[in-house]
Amino acid sequence: MNQSDDQVGLGPRRLAWMAVTETMKRRVPLDDVLEELSPKENLSPRDEALARAIAIVTFRRLGTLGRALNERLNRGPKDERLLHLLAIGAAQILFLDVPDHAAVDSAVRLAQEDAKLGHAGGFINAVLRRVARERDMILSQQESWLDTPTWLEERWVAQYGEELATKIAEAHRSMASVDISVKGDAAGWAERLGGIFLPTGSIRLVERTAIRDLPGFDEGAWWVQDAAAALPARLLHAKPNERIADLCAAPGGKTAQLAAAGAEVLAVDRSAKRLKRLEENLARLNLKAATRAIDAEKLDEAPFDAILLDAPCSATGTIRRHPDVAWTKSEEDIRKLSGLQTRLLDKAASLLKPGGRLVYCTCSLEAEEGERQAEGFLARHPEFVRQPIRADEIGGLDQCLTPEGDVRTLPCHLVSPEHERSGLDGFYVARFVKAS
Repeated sequence: MNQSDDQVGLGPRRLAWMAVTETMKRRVPLDDVLEELSPKENLSPRDEALARAIAIVTFRRLGTLGRALNERLNRGPKDERLLHLLAIGAAQILFLDVPDHAAVDSAVRLAQEDAKLGHAGGFINAVLRRVARERDMILSQQESWLDTPTWLEERWVAQYGEELATKIAEAHRSMASVDISVKGDAAGWAERLGGIFLPTGSIRLVERTAIRDLPGFDEGAWWVQDAAAALPARLLHAKPNERIADLCAAPGGKTAQLAAAGAEVLAVDRSAKRLKRLEENLARLNLKAATRAIDAEKLDEAPFDAILLDAPCSATGTIRRHPDVAWTKSEEDIRKLSGLQTRLLDKAASLLKPGGRLVYCTCSLEAEEGERQAEGFLARHPEFVRQPIRADEIGGLDQCLTPEGDVRTLPCHLVSPEHERSGLDGFYVARFVKAS
């Protein structure tokens, strides 16, 4: 990034534009794209944060942005990169605390430095200035489903009913909270951090600040983990010296919970790179776990006392946190991943001692990756029985329990008057016990 870029803020906007374009083109997670592109741009941490914020809000409100632009483009351009540049410009104007002129001028400058889009500067200027003039009208047209792809709307209405599905879609428009898990004294740490002590045992931060600057980070007293994501490990009720496998373990929040309980943990993940980060996090937390970079389906170990399987899934329960998921995943992904989940469950069953406990979870809102997996598992494995989860095990949140005794958290659960303090990641959790 040169000095001219810095003066007009082109660096972070260029990164946001490239990240949105590559994420949509390759249908891969935005976080992975940003991790790949950010080092090449040589931005300050502040500018990297701005780029991420622009890209995230673009995906979070992509339906709104698409309609606003389409209504002002007449016939409109066919170039996807130009549409993405207009989208990040409009996202800044409508949803971020950015001066209109900065959003417009930087978009024009980015087009002018591009060989294929240099001719479009005047067009971009006209469209984005019209968006700025008509901001109030655009924001007044906010149907509940505008920012949800049709295929997800149809699935959620079918599974949850119109009213609850609409609440899910509306929850996805708000930024996800930042929750943390602590090794001990959760109430005390909530006070020190100025956070809210949630009934589930997690702490929800109230102020947005740099995580590394907070008390307790350097000494490894806590780690970032959504309150819903913290439930599966708690529901395993790990005991000191128990031998427990955490399958598909990265990024490691659940491994940390099990290790903090005193268990002898084997963290398994097919990605050596992700396991490296898990090991770094455990070192900061002064916790220990063995790690194995291997496909969990190929794991060959002596039987475990308990197993936690957080299976790869469509991640539609994390759209508040990762809004790109809604636009990069498809029903075909759900079909393929549900097959993998079935195989991993069968593998986990073979690795458990008689009397052992198995907790299965996914951060998905889809029944194929949750309730139907549990039904299929019990049908295939008569040696297992479901161990129903009680409301008192999840902080009394009985609305998150299914009739069968499993956990189904939704983005619209745990409501607070302040939107930014509301919600949970969408998770499904089931617990099984192998016959003695």
